[in-house]
Amino acid sequence: MSKRQHRITLSKAILFLLGLIIVTLTTLLPNLKPLKALEFNSNQSLASNTWQQASFPVENFQAYTSPFGYRRSATGGRGWEFHSGLDIAAPMGSYIRNWWTGTVIKVGDRGRCGTYIVIKSGPWQHTYCHMQGRVETAQRQRYLVDRQGGIKIAQGQQLPTGFRIGRVGMTGRTTGPHLHWGLKYGGNYVDPALVLREMFSQQQLARRSAPSLKPQQSQVIMEESKFIRNLGS
Repeated sequence: MSKRQHRITLSKAILFLLGLIIVTLTTLLPNLKPLKALEFNSNQSLASNTWQQASFPVENFQAYTSPFGYRRSATGGRGWEFHSGLDIAAPMGSYIRNWWTGTVIKVGDRGRCGTYIVIKSGPWQHTYCHMQGRVETAQRQRYLVDRQGGIKIAQGQQLPTGFRIGRVGMTGRTTGPHLHWGLKYGGNYVDPALVLREMFSQQQLARRSAPSLKPQQSQVIMEESKFIRNLGS
């Protein structure tokens, strides 16, 4: 084989390999365009909110185990999936607190989310998954009930900030006790980590000017250092 033929054969082989790599990446990697749009909406919505009265959603915090965004399947599959919230690990039975004053718009106990509650606060919607208990109906009214934890939340009920709405469990699709905390603003998903960072920043400034803070506020400040260390951001 001449040198010219050898170069042509080598070039074809390289082009074939490049094409194969591109096709493989296109198939395996997720489409990141929706995530970028969501992050943009998140930054817009954060700029116009005051978080000094917001509550950290979990008592007895242990760690942040899975961030918002695309990830490999949590149950061992090879595919990619969009994780629409932040997973916050805590011991089984730890109480979950309402992040922001609002109205319960849905309670349920089926599917991947397990036992869950959805609360609407103006343009914000916050979801809490994998809780203990179940949904019961009495006189055409739906309730999230966890008798052992002393929890009974009605669909349509108004809830203040910091109110105990349930306990950490393992209902639905989960590999360990944790709260899956999801946020939406104007119907678009928001990265809860951005909200926690903004909460920490504002409450830290408020703490310097007024040392007396509510328990849920000081908890956000206490946990933020762990959040930065664990997620490396």
